[in-house]
Amino acid sequence: MPALLMLGFDIKSAIGISVAQMALSSSFGTYLNHKRTGIYLRIAIPVSIGGATGALCSGTLVKMLSPATLEYAFIGFLIFALWRMLINTTQVNVKPSYAINPAILFAVGLLLGVASISIGVGGSILLVPILVGFFGVDIKKAIPIGLFFVMVASISGLISMSFHAHIDYQSAIIVALAAAVGVYGGIRLLETTSSRQHRLYLILFYIVVITYFIYRVVTNG
Repeated sequence: MPALLMLGFDIKSAIGISVAQMALSSSFGTYLNHKRTGIYLRIAIPVSIGGATGALCSGTLVKMLSPATLEYAFIGFLIFALWRMLINTTQVNVKPSYAINPAILFAVGLLLGVASISIGVGGSILLVPILVGFFGVDIKKAIPIGLFFVMVASISGLISMSFHAHIDYQSAIIVALAAAVGVYGGIRLLETTSSRQHRLYLILFYIVVITYFIYRVVTNG
């Protein structure tokens, strides 16, 4: 999203391109994760079904909301994600017996599907901190779950965005192909970094993006 805005796309076009590329690149990433480490489906499936349900509303919301509102929503989304990462102090590994109420997971996915896809992010950027901070899921387990969620929710969002003609397909395909390379590299890096390092990198990433968006909002007045 920040990169597309820096290249001159308006925010609604950037959201459409972002959702389309997420559908393609997250599918590739989920396939790689499944081959390498597997995905904890008892958490991933109910939260993703909720995400897909919520994402069906995304095209309508993007059409209704003003560009400024979408940018403020994006900033708020990232600030909450950063806050959850900063206050988290304990993590536990997901075990086969580990259980979270599926209805709670569905509700979390539903809210994230509506909110995240409508502003062009996959939801993993917030789902991962929620799984880690609220439910004690280890960050290395939470990230593949987050990518699975992005795949399901963004495919649903792609349908909604297409219906409302928010997608520049040519740009989306180019970005998606490049993102697939990045996904492959990211999954390889995940295997060589500790949970603490990965958490630190996510925090730094959030800070950089939040800073850019605040600067953008202030300078655009």
